[in-house]
Amino acid sequence: MSKIAKPALSLKHFILKQEVKNLYRKIFRAIRQVPDQGHQQELKEWARRDFRSNAHHTDEITIKMYIKYGERCLKELENTISLAK
Repeated sequence: MSKIAKPALSLKHFILKQEVKNLYRKIFRAIRQVPDQGHQQELKEWARRDFRSNAHHTDEITIKMYIKYGERCLKELENTISLAK
């Protein structure tokens, strides 16, 4: 039984994949700061759904655009959390 290897990622795609993973982690760390458990759960579901719905993109420019969008959402979430405290 032979295993078919996935094609190797280019260096640019590898770096973008790492950026996406780091952004995902940052978003979930920020969500943990939300005091209300119900809102935390909603935000987690939103983040997972958003990342999964965009996971199929392979174009470098499109991925960068979604990373910037995610960074803006993270900044907005962090600002909202800081105002709520």
